[in-house]
This record gives sequence, structure tokens and C-alpha cells, in this order.
Amino acid sequence: MSLERFAPAKVNLFLHVGPLGEDGYHPISSLMTFASVGDRVRFTRASEMGFAVDGPFAAELGGDSAGNLVLRARDQLLAAFPDDWAPFRITLEKNLPVAAGLGGGSSDAAAALNLMAEALSLVEGGFGARRDLPTSVGRGGVESIGELAPPGETSDALTAIARRLGSDVPACLGGVPVMASGRGDACDWPPVFPDLDVVLVNPLVASPTGAVYAGYDAAGAPGSAEPPRWPDPLETPQALADYLAGTRNDLEAPAIALAPAIGDVLAALKAQPQTLLARMSGSGASCFAICTDERDARDLALRIADDHPEWWVTPCRLAGFRP
Repeated sequence: MSLERFAPAKVNLFLHVGPLGEDGYHPISSLMTFASVGDRVRFTRASEMGFAVDGPFAAELGGDSAGNLVLRARDQLLAAFPDDWAPFRITLEKNLPVAAGLGGGSSDAAAALNLMAEALSLVEGGFGARRDLPTSVGRGGVESIGELAPPGETSDALTAIARRLGSDVPACLGGVPVMASGRGDACDWPPVFPDLDVVLVNPLVASPTGAVYAGYDAAGAPGSAEPPRWPDPLETPQALADYLAGTRNDLEAPAIALAPAIGDVLAALKAQPQTLLARMSGSGASCFAICTDERDARDLALRIADDHPEWWVTPCRLAGFRP
């Protein structure tokens, strides 16, 4: 028996961050969506329990498998559902850069939870909506994000595990565009916006989340978790880019201070005519450029890759949201 789940890159189209709270977390407001590029998680029956990492960025994870979120997800799920499970092997195919601001670890953990829930017949088909490449997501008569999960104790347990693993793992568990608030784990439907052709660029320098937030705090936490105004339906990439121009990523400045190459990426993207808007995602170092269509995204990716062969560059699609 062998099953596989796609773990899409998570992109923060904007990220407003408030000052550190008494609970030790920064409140945020963020429009999150998911990409057509990402890691993959595989489940195979085996003679003994095992975990392995392969793929182009496997080495960047180092030898600390015990700290890997996929392994922690496996162990917490088995603890929550004790049984005489037949042994299996989980393999993480690491295709995304590490510490990249693309939610890779969180998406990997969510994919692992979905995969094991399906493989072990805990929830039919798993929890999440995303099995492969993203396209526009709609409510489909569902009134709240929470209703995307099949009802019952199993789904509640999976959600609880996701919350313990990380603030954005619950959003990744559902795998649909969301407007996130609180610590990032309070999710609601986003405004209407189209599927997007974008280019993702990472200068292959680390941008550790903790260090970026520390830099943000040291600067006096100048941002705010206040969400932007709610827009009318955004029907085109240009309309979304115009709306996002009035929003921010409050972690961009401290991330650039720690890793100036991020500023180089943004400058390179903004200098090209295909770019409608360029911004850093998450705590960096990955940045994205929104383009009008697939052709512009492909042309922009080719230009950036030619000018900067040392960077990771890929065109892809981001899932939109429709009513």
C-alpha cells in the first residue's frame, strides 16, 4: 500500500503583525493562499516504523529528524489514536527551500496528518481539500471554514494536533485560501479574488522566523494586526494587485535587515514589466511577483533565472477564492 499527498507552498499575500502579546505570540492579519508547487509526503507499508527525507532540499533540513514537524505529526497522531497499527514509513520529498517563508514545515505536517488519517481510515479521504494543484476554491454552501472538516471526534483531534504543531498548521490542514487572524490559527473566508499566475523567488539564504520577529520587536513593533478594508470582489490580477498595494508585510523590513539578499530579489522583480506587485512572503526569504497571466509569469521567471542563476526561481499558480 502506498499513498501520497501534496504539501503546497503557503503564500502570505499580506501580513500585518501586531506587537508581542502577553501570551508570547504576535497577533496577525493575513490573506493566505496555496501554490501549485510544494513538497510531497508519501505513506508506504513497511517492516518497521520509519521516516526519511529526500528531494532537492533534503540536505538543508540537516540530521535533526526528531525535530521535523512531519515526524512530530506522526507521533502525535499515533498517540491520539492508540491501536495496534501495522508499521509504515513516511517519506518527505523536500522540493521547497528551507526557512523560506512558504510555510513548508507547516504544510508538510498538515499533509502528513491528512495522509495518515486517510491511510489509517480515520477519516475517509483525509481532512483537507487539497490533493494536488490548486484552483479557485468556493464556499459551495459551506458557511464557515470549520465546516470543511468532516464532523466528529476524529476531525476535532486532528485540528487539535495541528494547533499544537504550529499556528499556521490548521490553515494548511484545510488547504484553502483563508483570512487568518489571532496567532494565525483563526481562519475565515477571504475576499473574492482570482487564481493568480506568479513567480516565486528565493535567494537561498536562511531567514529564520524567530530572528525576524526579534528584529521586528527590536524596531519597536511598528506594525499593527489591524486588517485592511474589506474589498469588493477582486475579479482580475490587476485589481488584486491594486488592493494589496494598500497592505503590507510588516516583517519585510526586519527580514531584509538580516538578509539583504531579500531586498535584491524584490528590486529585481519590481524592475521587470511583467510584475504587477512584488512582496516578501511570511518571514522570508521567499518573495512573489503577481503577473497578468501564465505567459508573463513564465517570461519573468526566465529573465530572473537568467540574471540570477544562484537563486531558486519558479513560476506557479496561486489558488483564488470565488463566492
